[in-house]
Amino acid sequence: MVKKASGEKEPFSPEKLHRSLERSGASQDMMKRVEKSLEDHLFDGITTSEIYRKAFQLLRKLKRPAAARYSLKRAIMELGPTGYPFEHFFGALLRQMGYAVQVGQEVQGQCVKHEVDVIARNDHQQFMVECKFYNSPGKTCNVRVPLYIHSRFNDIEKRWRSAPKSKNLSFHGWVVTNTRFTTDAIDYGKCAGLRMVSWDFPGEESLKDMIEQSGLFPITALTILTRKQKQMLLEKEIVLCRQLLQNPEALQPMGLKAKKQEAIMEEARELGLKKHQKKKQP
Repeated sequence: MVKKASGEKEPFSPEKLHRSLERSGASQDMMKRVEKSLEDHLFDGITTSEIYRKAFQLLRKLKRPAAARYSLKRAIMELGPTGYPFEHFFGALLRQMGYAVQVGQEVQGQCVKHEVDVIARNDHQQFMVECKFYNSPGKTCNVRVPLYIHSRFNDIEKRWRSAPKSKNLSFHGWVVTNTRFTTDAIDYGKCAGLRMVSWDFPGEESLKDMIEQSGLFPITALTILTRKQKQMLLEKEIVLCRQLLQNPEALQPMGLKAKKQEAIMEEARELGLKKHQKKKQP
């Protein structure tokens, strides 16, 4: 039995581990080596964190970009402690999908002003996106979150609909979290017409799928950087590996040797290579 971050227990699933390794881009030989090593270390009551740690360490020795992809969920959590970088990260995902995006906007509703995390727009749709960020595993986004966001969206939508330039637009509210929704949160969101996006929901349009399909990985996924170095980049508003590739001089203040800087840039380049065909806009 495996103990999850939430405290729940479930039987160990070799299939789930295999899928995670496969998504990381590990070769068949690497997957077999990691799976065999983990089987030798399993015990009743082992935590998902311990399984993750062992698999990550093995992958990092074999192929760093695969380890980076495997650790993607943890990397998103390292964007904290505030949700500010996460908002910019999700905004970049929407921008990659073809939307015009604004992050951290103050928007006038019908009744009051609202701080909105992300506004995204194309020729026929406009979204109000609220990002619920958690920096520790086991946390879930409960029904109070979509309830609150739905009421805010209703106030903003009334104002948007009254604007002449919005005549041909449809309006939608999104709730995005880097962890998971409770069942009640999903049920309410669906009933209220909100688009709900979590780490693994919905289906093939979840947060992890959006990241993998876009090829946009956070700099916190880089396995060569220390946590302090990642934080230094985030403070310079470098959230994506792609931004680091465009601004390599951001590594200079860290006092790293040229060889290590090149290794960091190479890992950032490789992370963006495993990229699926771009999906159409939702």
